[in-house]
Parts: sequence; structure tokens; C-alpha cells
Amino acid sequence: MDVRSIGEAIKNGNTALGIEFGSTRIKAVLIDAQNQPIASGSHDWENHLKNNIWTYPLEEVWSGLQDCYANLKKEVKEKYGVTITTFGAMGFSAMMHGYLAFDEKDEQLAEFRTWRNTITEQASEELSKVFQFHIPQRWSIAHLYQAILNGEEHVKDVRFFTTLAGYIHWQLTGEKAIGIGDAAGMFPIDSATKDWDVNMIGQFDQLVEAKAFPWKLEELLPKVLVAGDAAGVLTEAGAKLLDTEGDLQAGIPVCPPEGDAGTGMAATNSVAVRTGNVSAGTSVFAMAVLENTLSKPYEEIDMVTTPAGDPVAMVHCNNCTSDLNAWVNLLKECVEAFGVKVDMNTLFGTLYNKALEGDADCGGLLAYNYFSGEHITGFEAGRPMFVRKPESKFNLANFMRVHLSTSLGALKTGMDILTKQEHVELDKMLGHGGLFKTKGVGQRILAAAIDTPVYVMETAGEGGAWGIALLASYMLNKEEGESLTSYLAQKVFGKEEGERMDPVASDVEGFEAFMQNYKKGLAIERAAVESL
Repeated sequence: MDVRSIGEAIKNGNTALGIEFGSTRIKAVLIDAQNQPIASGSHDWENHLKNNIWTYPLEEVWSGLQDCYANLKKEVKEKYGVTITTFGAMGFSAMMHGYLAFDEKDEQLAEFRTWRNTITEQASEELSKVFQFHIPQRWSIAHLYQAILNGEEHVKDVRFFTTLAGYIHWQLTGEKAIGIGDAAGMFPIDSATKDWDVNMIGQFDQLVEAKAFPWKLEELLPKVLVAGDAAGVLTEAGAKLLDTEGDLQAGIPVCPPEGDAGTGMAATNSVAVRTGNVSAGTSVFAMAVLENTLSKPYEEIDMVTTPAGDPVAMVHCNNCTSDLNAWVNLLKECVEAFGVKVDMNTLFGTLYNKALEGDADCGGLLAYNYFSGEHITGFEAGRPMFVRKPESKFNLANFMRVHLSTSLGALKTGMDILTKQEHVELDKMLGHGGLFKTKGVGQRILAAAIDTPVYVMETAGEGGAWGIALLASYMLNKEEGESLTSYLAQKVFGKEEGERMDPVASDVEGFEAFMQNYKKGLAIERAAVESL
């Protein structure tokens, strides 16, 4: 389409909008009737450690959303000469899990507790035992139960709790609803009914019965919806909240709000059985759509769903590129101390490619990227660390390679359970997120880590914002009986699979050697956590 045609499509609302709240950036992507991105906007933000709780103030949620939308609106005006007034459909997504609780007056009761917190170990262990189903520390129900165990005063007043995406959707539509993929990070889902597991709800109510709370769990949870369901429309108040200039009209259909795991699956066309994807940014997680259920629960594996409700095994790690980015910034400072200005994309690309010159086992170097706790390896707190022996091969290539490798160390621990113990077979894994922006580098390291072909698409950089826009488009444009899998395969991706990279045997062997050091060195990391 030419600029004029796109402008007309925008003016007539023949578009879909997706907005996703990532851990470091809020991003909006506008797509046309062919599901291709035509404009975007963004806003950078950061979580805060307040009273030992990782959080985002709700004021920053709204100021960030408004700035992100304003930047999208500005780009559309500059590129196409059109002021946005409507969309065909829209949707909102955000980091999964966490805890946002409200009272009967819809007032916030406690600070927003994000996925990054590792403060619910007791709740996680007790609920997992009661349900005979692994409840990770990040899950919303773990946060609620830990608040009960802590004797927190606000619990008796809770009348609704949800995720960040669910909260935004509620405020903009008035609907207390949630997409099933995001819901699966709040409380266990029954894949047969595609709703909350009613038996486990009963078990939870019985568990807290002695507390005599004036609520039952089911009353506090949002309504579960699957991809394609109508989830309400943008209200007048919601339109004004989103577009502070007042040009946006109310009444736009809104799809079920989803978590970043579900939108990543949509954005990589990995919602079909035997496919999976890895999202690698501040955190990293792998999703594998299962043919069969696992033989037993594992602490390292979360059972969640696709946006359509199909069972998925998820390996989620709290830490990925934060420490790596910190080292790159340090090297940038070093370069600038000599009076040289360097573009960050050029710097990242150069250093990432340098890693491919390193030894497959990282030359005996060892690093831990734990900015925060890491449940898979049993840490409640993190201490980023780089260590080496005198005989280690300490050079720039190995230094960069070890930091890329350790970004996937915890993920590898969980993926080995799926592939080596449960014998889960995957035809392909799709990579997306910041780790894959430098062509061929993160992709090669991931292929070595999981010993599986890894694909990266040109649209991988658009990420979850594009994914939630696709889910909005699916709700609007699907044919009768058309599945999400079919819609994505036929109407979005066609035969596009992305660029494939097979694992290199020497890389796989080297990564396994690195992991042996990684596991041995956990005692060093644990000592650092305990001593500081």
C-alpha cells in the first residue's frame, strides 16, 4: 500500500492497535488490514525497588501509556498526514503474573507486586503441595496467599485482583476480564473447560476457611476469555484516558487482554503443537506447545496456555540481558573516555559478533546475570557476578560469549527437563526480543543451548505489541469456526517461517561444558548473596 492508501485506511479505522507493557518499554504497534505494522510508538520506563518489592507506581502506568500513544499518534500524523480517531479493534498486553488488588470502591490496596519479586516462597510451596500442581512464586495467587500468610491487613478488603494487562483493560473498557494465557499466570486453568480450575478454587477456599474472609476466591478473579472472544469496547472515559488530546472515539472493540507470553506466541506463529518460542529481554522465557501432558509437576516448569487455551509448558527465568547490557554500557563509557562517540546499535552489534570468535565453552570464564532472585536455581536475591581462574582465557570474545551464554543458563536448566527427562519433541523454536536483534548471534547461542533449530523472523523486533495487535485483528476478522492457529498460519505468516539456524555440534558441546561450570559455580553465587 502507498502512503495515501494507508492514510485512508487509518482514517476509516481499517486498522488494529496493540499496546504492550514490557519491563523496560511500553510499545504501541498499528497494523493494516494485511496485518503488517504501519506505525509505532514507545515509552521507556523502569521498575522500582520499594520496601524490598519490585513495583511500578500506577501513575507511571498511565503517564507511560499516554506518552506511548502520543508518540504513535505523532508518527501517524507525520508519515500519513492523518489524525487517528478510531481503530477497527485494539488490545492491551503486559508482563504476566504479579498482583494488583482493589477494594469495593475500586481503590488500590497494596503496591503493584511484579513478576520480578521472589518473596512468596512459602506460599508457592504450600499451594503447590495442596494443588499437586506447581504454583510459581510469580503467580498472582501466590502473592495473594503470601499476603494472607503474612497477616497483611488489606487482604480482608480485597474484592478484585488481576494482572497489569487485566487492570489496564478494566480501566479502559469497564470489563473485569482477562485472556486465558494471562489468566494461566494468575491461577491454574482447566484446559477442558478453558476456565479457572474449579476444583483448585475449592481447595483454596477450604485452605483459608479458618480466616473467615468475607469473600470466596472465585468472586475476586476476572472473567476468563479466549482469543477471538469479544471483551468489551473502549469507553468514553477510556478514550480520554488513552488520548489526552481527545481525538480518539469511544466504542472501539477490544480483544481479551493478554500476557507477554501469549503475545510472543502470536507474534512468532508458535501456537501450534510441537512449536515453541523464546522471548529474551530483561527476563527470558520459553514456551512449548505440548502434544501430551507432562508425567509430573516440576518446580522449574509452569503449566500455562496459548491464547486459545491449549496447554503449554513454560520455563520462565527472571534474569536475561540486564547484566549484559550493563557491561556493554561500561564498555561504551570506556570508548567515550577516549573522545569517541559510538552508536549503541553499532556497539551492540560489534560486541555480540565478537562473541562468536570466542571459545565454545567461554574459555573457562563464568558469570551470573542475577539482578534479582532466580527461582529455577533457588535464589531469593541476586548478585550479578563475573569470575575467572588464573588460567582462564580472558579476552573480549570470551567475555562477551560468557555473558550471552549465562543469559540463557537458567533457561537451559529448565529446558533440559522438557527435552531430556520428559522427551518433549519440538520441530522448531522461534526467537524474539532484544537478544536476537543482532542478526545470527543470540540465535546461534540459543540453538546451542537447547540443541534445536531456532528461527528468527523479520518481525521479531516488533514483539508482543504486534502480537496483541494480531489478536485484536483475529477477533475482528476471523471467519466462522476459524482457529487462531489457522488464522496466523494462513492470513498473517503464510509460508514465512523466518531465518533458520541449526545448532552447531561444537557449540552444543561447548555450551554443555559451560553449563557444568555454571552449576558448579552456583555455590559462589550463593555465598555472595548470603554475605552482602
